[in-house]
Amino acid sequence: MPPLRLWLLMVLPFALWGTAMTAMAPLLASGGPWLVAALRLLPAGAVLILWTLISGRSCRLDSRDLPWFLLFTLVDACLFQALLARGLAQTGAGLGSVLIDSQPLLVALLARILFAESINPVGWLGLALGLAGILCLGVPPDVLGHWWLLLDPPLLQQLLQPGEAWMLLAALAMAIGTVLIRYAARHSDPVAVTAWHMIVGGLPLLLIAEWQNGWTAPAWTVGDWMRMGFATLMGSALAYGLFFWFANRRDLTTFSSLGFLTPVFALATGGWLLGERLTTLQWVGVLMVLVSVVCVSQRRRLWEPLPQLTG
Repeated sequence: MPPLRLWLLMVLPFALWGTAMTAMAPLLASGGPWLVAALRLLPAGAVLILWTLISGRSCRLDSRDLPWFLLFTLVDACLFQALLARGLAQTGAGLGSVLIDSQPLLVALLARILFAESINPVGWLGLALGLAGILCLGVPPDVLGHWWLLLDPPLLQQLLQPGEAWMLLAALAMAIGTVLIRYAARHSDPVAVTAWHMIVGGLPLLLIAEWQNGWTAPAWTVGDWMRMGFATLMGSALAYGLFFWFANRRDLTTFSSLGFLTPVFALATGGWLLGERLTTLQWVGVLMVLVSVVCVSQRRRLWEPLPQLTG
């Protein structure tokens, strides 16, 4: 596959996640986070199963992978979506989204420990720039002013609300799930593993949603259902299928660092659909995110030739 096409496919899941979050955000209040999470997973899993059958891939899970598959489903589908739903109900799109998008740092640490992936100083610099960039994108400027300029510190309740804690736990669950796919798909097709984990993990979320709200469909308009359909088909089926396929085959640190682009795509979609405009600080954040992706993805090329030049 040509390098440009490969990179576009690697970036695509994060672009779809950013646009899908913008599309489904208005549905959370009327449908509830549990139902929205279930509708993101169950139909998407069925679509991926159908695609594996049409494409001639095996949708069967190898019995040797079942223990890891169950753990992967528990962490990435049930636990991650439940924590995310709880966090979305208690926090806004600011610091909470920053905590979710910090998961590339956690993935890099786990990949270093479990798979001995190298992270040289250029890579660490890139990860730090990415984290700083999403802080500029998601945290209110007055809060950043308190952090950077050491003005009067804001109230702890403003920064450390329960929703932020749930979001941080959700980021940790997502990072662990990204690592677990390599164990859950050792003898099975990663796309099939992704599909089945969506179906099995989405069922408890649906039961919780219906237990809370009764067996009634949300009062959504046709446009609302189109938003949900986009979030399901593009933001879940296609995005998760590509994400876990690449996570099973590519360098985890490099690939997960593309997650810093998610808020960039979310802001771009908000500007296109909602007429929102980026502030100067957010443009600085976008630049830092782009530089961070280059640093992490090219860390070996940027760092390793240096000893040869000095020798």
